[in-house]
Amino acid sequence: MGYLQGDKPISITKLLAMHAEREKITMLTAYDSTMSALLNRCGVEVILIGDSLGNVIQGHSSTTPVTVEQMVYHTECVARANTHAFLISDLPFASYGDPIQALDSAAELMRAGADMIKLEGGDWQADIIQYLVERSVPVCAHLGLLPQSVHLLGGYKVQGKSKDAASHMLEQALTCQAAGAQMLVLEAIPSSLGERITEELHIPTIGIGAGPDCSGQVLVLQDMLGISPGKPPKFVKNFMDGHQSIEAAVKAYVREVKSGKFPGLEHGFAG
Repeated sequence: MGYLQGDKPISITKLLAMHAEREKITMLTAYDSTMSALLNRCGVEVILIGDSLGNVIQGHSSTTPVTVEQMVYHTECVARANTHAFLISDLPFASYGDPIQALDSAAELMRAGADMIKLEGGDWQADIIQYLVERSVPVCAHLGLLPQSVHLLGGYKVQGKSKDAASHMLEQALTCQAAGAQMLVLEAIPSSLGERITEELHIPTIGIGAGPDCSGQVLVLQDMLGISPGKPPKFVKNFMDGHQSIEAAVKAYVREVKSGKFPGLEHGFAG
């Protein structure tokens, strides 16, 4: 966390170097300037302006109602207070149906302050990933549980559990990488599959319920603070337990991800 002492802001080059050196990458969501500033103070390398704002900010049961305009607004809010972190913004549901639409949507998020955009899907998104990258839009892919496809999946279920499903997901990850994706989020998959995909790729993998062997970890901020309604997912740890402030909880998260203490075996899924 030397950048807190005045080094350059985090770049994709730095994140790739961290991955190569096996230094864990810390990522959390934020949707406003206050939390953006706090995460910067705590040494979080990557801030995700997630379409999860549909759940935790807007009160929807899924992310599908979120629009590009709303993502732009929240990206601008986070970017105004950002000093060091690398910013990734989600392309929301139905905003990247074809390469032209994807570029238009991504351009709005980049102009709002994003350093990279994230999209859900595997090999079927390869053409869109390549199209964006060729036009100077950095891309983070997202495999496993895809929240924008929750209605198609029939709920929030662990993905890649069978041998065939695991092999197919690895193929998808390699295809996304070959198309130009520079980072990959893996959500709700067996820990063993998270390890396997991470070993096969040369780009960083960021896990959320994907085991301890990913290049880094991400959680929704409200989840790790224990303030989201309902039962938390298995992969969530409440970092407010034992801490007197949000800042102390976030710093604990950073320490535990860096040291490998989080996620523990109890936060993972079996294959």
